[in-house]
Amino acid sequence: MMIAGRRILLVIGGGIAAYKSLELIRRLRERGATVRAVMTPAACQFITPLSVGALTADRVFTDLFDREDEHDVGHIRLAREADLIVAAPATADLLAKMANGLANDLASTILLAAKVPVLVAPAMNPAMWQHPATRRNVAQLAGDGVAFVGPNSGAMAEAGEAGEGRMAEPLEIVAAIERRLSVASGPLAGKSVLITSGPTHEPIDPVRYIANRSSGKQGHAIAAAAARAGARVTLVSGPVTIPDPAGVRVLRVETAREMLQAVEAALPADVAIMAAAVADWRVASGSGQKIKKDGSGKPPALSLAENPDILATVGTLAEGRPCLVVGFAAETQNLIDNARAKLQRKGADFIVANDVSPETGVMGGDANTVRLVSRDGVEDWPTLSKEDVAERLVAVIAAKLADSGE
Repeated sequence: MMIAGRRILLVIGGGIAAYKSLELIRRLRERGATVRAVMTPAACQFITPLSVGALTADRVFTDLFDREDEHDVGHIRLAREADLIVAAPATADLLAKMANGLANDLASTILLAAKVPVLVAPAMNPAMWQHPATRRNVAQLAGDGVAFVGPNSGAMAEAGEAGEGRMAEPLEIVAAIERRLSVASGPLAGKSVLITSGPTHEPIDPVRYIANRSSGKQGHAIAAAAARAGARVTLVSGPVTIPDPAGVRVLRVETAREMLQAVEAALPADVAIMAAAVADWRVASGSGQKIKKDGSGKPPALSLAENPDILATVGTLAEGRPCLVVGFAAETQNLIDNARAKLQRKGADFIVANDVSPETGVMGGDANTVRLVSRDGVEDWPTLSKEDVAERLVAVIAAKLADSGE
């Protein structure tokens, strides 16, 4: 089994869902894992260290200032003597401490000292889960490489309360642990990957904008594939209607200039994949009010300005350039010639070229036919789902990094 012989450090937070951690320990141990448990003071109000210790067959750790353990810096030792740290339940308070680097008890100190992968299973009231502060903390943790399982939707402990916030079931968490341990040894483990996705919207006035038909499906699929390969992924997304990929830090923007600012703020990175369909132009001076017809039958004159070239900005950085820079070329004619020119002009290492003529159905569709263009030549790929294109591209990137010793 994936977890047989693996060392799991279980951090039990203070919520009613703490009772599920007992079943989680049993499921892990029956699969051959070694489980050590750390309980927050609040967790001890819901279940006892005695019951947890009976299931782990080990001492349960609760006190940061325990003389017996801390004489050899026990919180550091606990953080390092594990293959994976699992926080279940992870309360809103525990997530906030993790996201902001607070360390005022044993559990939060261990999490701050951790150099091994971390998986959290959030559990809290739906209003707390949806609160903007929690959403910011979750986004920060995802960007830091923390993996999530759940929360699920359903009835809460409070009478009449229901919604998203229930801790994932023990077997769901076991499956997530197996995936996380697999990712920890994935081909992009330890690498940071920056990805752009979706369209940009360039405002004309408060109700109109210049845009394109990009759905963001390909960029989001690449972000998900990179995360599954073990990378720490930051996804800068234009306005899309598809869900965020799991385990990925997402920064949402509207315009090309906002996207550039977000990309520059997210650097440095080992790999940059610029998959967004950025609008080439914007209105030079957008109107603060809705532009009205004037009765002349003539459209208003719109003066356009060129947007910044995000791919060229990243690809030609004098300092801090990612080891690999990947761009996309969405063309309706002269596909390979245009892709080769883009490769040279923008300082990219690879260009993923695809024909987006209307008859292909690529824009907004679920399949893609691409050609991978590099200085070594052109590699033709068959028509694949966008998820399969993403997996194949991530494999190419991982192999290139390995070959270069990065």
